[in-house]
Amino acid sequence: MKKIFTLISISLFHLVVFSQRINRVEPQNWWVGMKYNTVTLLIYGDNLSNLTPSFNYPGVELVKTDTVENKNYLFVTLKINPEAKPGNINIHFSQNNKIVLSKNFPLLEREAGSASRPSFSPKDAILLIVPDRFSNGDARNDVIPTMNEKTVDRSNEDKRHGGDIQGIMNHLDYIKSLGFTQIWNTPLIENNEPDYSYHGYAATDFYKIDPRFGTNEQFKLLVKEAKKRGIGMIWDVVLNHCGNEYYFFKDLPSKDWFNYIETRTRTNGLKTTITDPYATEIDKKEYTDGWFDHHMPDLNQRNPLLASYLIQNTIWWIEYAGISGIREDTYSYADKDFLATWTKSVLDEYPNFNITGEEMSRNIYLTSYWQKDKINTDGYQSYLPTLMDFSLNDNIISSLNKPDEWFSTWRDTYQSVAQDYLIPHPENQLIFPDNHDLDRFYSRLHKNLDNWKLGIAMYITMRGIPEFLYGTEVLMTNEKAGSDGQRRGDFYGGWENDSKNARTELGLTQEEKEAQKFFSKLLNWRKTNTISGDGKFKHYAPQKNDVYVYFRYNTRQKVMVLLNKNSQAVSLDMNRYSEMVPASFTARDIVSDKDLEVRNSLKIPAKTAMILEIK
Repeated sequence: MKKIFTLISISLFHLVVFSQRINRVEPQNWWVGMKYNTVTLLIYGDNLSNLTPSFNYPGVELVKTDTVENKNYLFVTLKINPEAKPGNINIHFSQNNKIVLSKNFPLLEREAGSASRPSFSPKDAILLIVPDRFSNGDARNDVIPTMNEKTVDRSNEDKRHGGDIQGIMNHLDYIKSLGFTQIWNTPLIENNEPDYSYHGYAATDFYKIDPRFGTNEQFKLLVKEAKKRGIGMIWDVVLNHCGNEYYFFKDLPSKDWFNYIETRTRTNGLKTTITDPYATEIDKKEYTDGWFDHHMPDLNQRNPLLASYLIQNTIWWIEYAGISGIREDTYSYADKDFLATWTKSVLDEYPNFNITGEEMSRNIYLTSYWQKDKINTDGYQSYLPTLMDFSLNDNIISSLNKPDEWFSTWRDTYQSVAQDYLIPHPENQLIFPDNHDLDRFYSRLHKNLDNWKLGIAMYITMRGIPEFLYGTEVLMTNEKAGSDGQRRGDFYGGWENDSKNARTELGLTQEEKEAQKFFSKLLNWRKTNTISGDGKFKHYAPQKNDVYVYFRYNTRQKVMVLLNKNSQAVSLDMNRYSEMVPASFTARDIVSDKDLEVRNSLKIPAKTAMILEIK
């Protein structure tokens, strides 16, 4: 009987050992010499909560171990002290004083200068790419049999089209030739949703590049190849939500990992609840905690373990891939105290880093609440350097589309910029004619090339950091207003046998060629001047003649921008502009490549932009 009991005990012990398995350790590594040196590992597998971790590694301490409701999770917090050296921490996991599992956790050496890396700033121009719709450089990864969405169908605007990292890599020289110095890709991380997975905003693995785009290593190579060409890479981060196919949604660590897990309440979308002094707590909660979409569960950043997970994930990608900046999606939908902690943690680690937040509001009062150094009446302190300027976007469209009226049609733009007193750092606003969530610029202008040129000239010379959606330079359109799939249409020439090709000009109309030449010329000029990076801004109220005049200037350079929307040539009395420039001066017009001798008056051709470098 004793022998039988012993055999049963041994068998049960092996059964327990066999059933305990580690499937994930996130993050999978860290670095020595980081300011963020206390790291909480999320360890996921089978029946891990009863295990006790231990290790012996000089300079690294085991701070604590946390368990949660779900026995499949174990959270292990390490402190990596300054004296720690690169190597592998061999973490043992014991039960009943016996080691049942072990896992290596690599500590890596940082690249030289990592902490002081440069980021994007007003001197840069950003190209926004939707990777699935930009270029298919490797058809072998179009369909991954193990993933939920297996269809590639370019005829369907909501399906995957096959664009990938290799396609972006193939176009780096073209991107450089246009004058861009940064690339922002919409999220490249895995989106293993059953449909509508191409856009990337319903993540199913925050640590993995979607295999239909490529691999982590391939993305890292893209960053290096772009850097060789003087182009930085901006990483799109989503802190508010993930996809409902995420492993930690399907196997919840704890009930408070997500918000509204029982009811799946949708967000009310009322951004004003954050700043409204009369807002009720339930309205605030339904805004920040409500689900962004039915397949996008809302992450609860008030959970300290999840908060650490998200902060570490952002820092990990910056350090791992060599990223030069961040664009954060649906910014104000996340818990605002967490947002301050997340932003400060990233900027403490990388003091020169820039982060732009998407606050998709046309109300500048709401937008300004989130920018660094804004003194808010509720005492909230934000650390976010840059915000997306949706107000300016709408007002430029309004000005360009308005027919002649009593006041100048430029008045909407002028008054929008005049509200910069509300923003602590208006020079750091991200400005854009269109993006992946807006109708194409040329479509919104009713395909008026003259107005398109005026708008592009403005975005290239206006205060702020300009961003352009791929294909803007060749007048890409969306014929169906409001269609995300058409807004994110396939880039010309991104696929073999395309009838149009932006790189080679195959199949481009004369207007598209003219637009591309105009765009590239001005953007490349922008790279060479000094006023883009630190130039001040001064504008004159537009008059009935429908000419908007403003100056960009510093101690080294002065540029006068004149935008004539009038269908007739306009002659300006230069004495009006004596505060900024003498009535007589010489200049070089960047648009026409002509030298000008201005003597008291200046004639501007109809529907023309002039960018004058004052000599």
